[in-house]
Amino acid sequence: MPGGYFHRIHDETQTRFWVNNPSSDDMDKALAAGAVNCTTNPSYCAKLLQSEPRYIRGVIDQVVGTEKNVDKAATKVYHTVCARIMERFLPLHKASGGREGFVTIQDDPRRDHDADHTVKTSLKAAKLGRNFMAKIPVVPGGNEAIEELVERNIPICATEVFSVAQAVHICGRYARAAKKSGNRPPFYVTHITGIFDQYFADLVKTEKISIDPGILAQAGAVIARKQYQLLKKKGLPGIMLGGGARGLGHFTDFVGGDMHITINWSTAEELIAKDPPVKNRMDLPTPEETVRELSAKLPGFRRAYEEGGMAPREFADFGPVMLFKTMFLNGYIRLLDEVIERRARLT
Repeated sequence: MPGGYFHRIHDETQTRFWVNNPSSDDMDKALAAGAVNCTTNPSYCAKLLQSEPRYIRGVIDQVVGTEKNVDKAATKVYHTVCARIMERFLPLHKASGGREGFVTIQDDPRRDHDADHTVKTSLKAAKLGRNFMAKIPVVPGGNEAIEELVERNIPICATEVFSVAQAVHICGRYARAAKKSGNRPPFYVTHITGIFDQYFADLVKTEKISIDPGILAQAGAVIARKQYQLLKKKGLPGIMLGGGARGLGHFTDFVGGDMHITINWSTAEELIAKDPPVKNRMDLPTPEETVRELSAKLPGFRRAYEEGGMAPREFADFGPVMLFKTMFLNGYIRLLDEVIERRARLT
């Protein structure tokens, strides 16, 4: 697909495209379209139960035949299906000199608070291949795990970032660990734009808050631009990664930025079909009246926008973080249910 939309993006800007939770067919298409890395999350196996049910159930049957512990079996299933992606992306990792071709793996969302468990599971996953990247939420427990894994030179995708405070905090953690250890592994700091917008759209509807729909629709992008500008202005470590897209704008609004964006292949296909012009939209200024209205009408937005808007102990309880984690919990529990059911059939 030379000359396609993402190839033009890569040729004309510093913005880069990642693919999220791909099926086998998605992987090949995404790589051909220019994907430089791949993200997965704890709902990946639940997605495969829809897109590739025969494949994922075959993996589950193989695992439960030897692993009786349900939690361990679920982790092994997730790692096995991610290893398939890692193998597919490994040639890119080699060709790029280790700069691209990474595949992220995230731990059991029920254990986000458990730093020791996250470190242990991440180190085990790292043995799957040299293009492994640990994907860890920026919440208490996850923050400590990220710092320890940086000291161990493990590539990091800091996820579930919905606020400027989270981004600044985890960059500080990375800098401290890098200074202490001398290691500076690849480090990506997310902003989950689409889920942020979804949370506040639902809040406005439920609480009947009067706000201009056009301004409300900008909320996630406003936070993302603030985070991007702070990372650049302060010279903080890490590359910003956009995620949680719920519309084409959650990619196109950030084109032109020195950042990466992960999207589902279905969204990528829409962009390829529409083939929009490549325009630098990341550097567009945010009108002051937009920030004022969002801050006045939505206290949660204000907490996310202000650099000191929340303390680290508050990260896990922030509404958009909880919404995103609930999605992961639902997906992971679907995997656990399938593991239990398949094991019962085999006994």
